[in-house]
Amino acid sequence: MTRQRRVILRELQKVTTHPTADQVYAMVRKEIPHVSLATVYRNLDLLARAGLILKLETAGAQMRFDGNPANHYHIRCIHCHRVDDLPAGAVMVKEKEVEARTGYRIAGHHLEYKGLCPECQEKREKNKNMKL
Repeated sequence: MTRQRRVILRELQKVTTHPTADQVYAMVRKEIPHVSLATVYRNLDLLARAGLILKLETAGAQMRFDGNPANHYHIRCIHCHRVDDLPAGAVMVKEKEVEARTGYRIAGHHLEYKGLCPECQEKREKNKNMKL
């Protein structure tokens, strides 16, 4: 694994903020000042295809990346687009059970909750004109 990939992977595994590619770029530049944004994008894509990180694609928002590739769920703020992990046990979907009920062979699944994060709720209370 190249140095750039190791640093990107390590930086993503250190945070739970699900950063955008630009945010990952800023994190990586602290250790590799001359790395290019294109290199970061290319390596994020390679790490995702290798199953070492997750790409979180959401409509209307920048793609975000997760250093935890294990199956887990997310909750996204509909105002600021912040993404958080949903606490374990909040929702349990068993792929084998779905296969048994439907006859499908499940290759994976994606579940995302949307809502207003605590910070945006506080801002909304201060500014009643903010829409959901």
